[in-house]
Amino acid sequence: MLTKNQIKLITSLGQKKQRTKHQLFIVEGKKGVDEFLKSDVRLNHLYAVTDQYDCPPEKFSLISEPDLKKISALTTPQQVVGIFEIPNPKKVSQDHLILALDAVRDPGNLGTIIRLCDWFGIEHLVCSETTVDCYNPKVVQATMGSLTRVHVNYLNLEEFLREADLQKFGAFMDGINVYGSVLPEKGILIMGNEANGISAEIEALIENRISIPSFSQHHATESLNVATATAILLSEFKRRG
Repeated sequence: MLTKNQIKLITSLGQKKQRTKHQLFIVEGKKGVDEFLKSDVRLNHLYAVTDQYDCPPEKFSLISEPDLKKISALTTPQQVVGIFEIPNPKKVSQDHLILALDAVRDPGNLGTIIRLCDWFGIEHLVCSETTVDCYNPKVVQATMGSLTRVHVNYLNLEEFLREADLQKFGAFMDGINVYGSVLPEKGILIMGNEANGISAEIEALIENRISIPSFSQHHATESLNVATATAILLSEFKRRG
């Protein structure tokens, strides 16, 4: 049986302020929880309706379906809720391609981008402080476990780019066609906000403006979603690199 305090703490982790205060975040569903249990991210506590999880007994609670509903943020709760400790950020390595996000706000987009980093072997994802929190439950859910393998850093993006000794590439609607651009193995690829693109302060620090050409004959075609554009550009960088 869950106590009122346990329910209050777990449900409060939906808010960034509370995640920061307790240095904890929530993972729901067997696949996600299994990925985190296999990783070096430390478990705080596991709440599940079956006892098939390999974790210390003092960190496990067998709960009922009604209790699961009380602590789940999902419309259809998925058997298990894991509470994990937010790990300390790792130092950003400049030995490989780095992806940087300037104010990406949608949790689904960030979750997909973290999965793309995992797929394309991007170890370091650098985010502006205005980018959605990667420990937001919706982001964690969308990463499908990839968050355990990608290092995410939140920092002053302007400062980071100014100090980084790497070529900087930004995605712009009016940039040079990426298919005809010279792309290095090492560098920083910067993607902007869903509605406004890359901010003026960040744009001033970018030497290489690249774009994905449209092959549509309809001029009214909307620009690509930021996660889709990231997939195309990462694929092109990796194909050449």
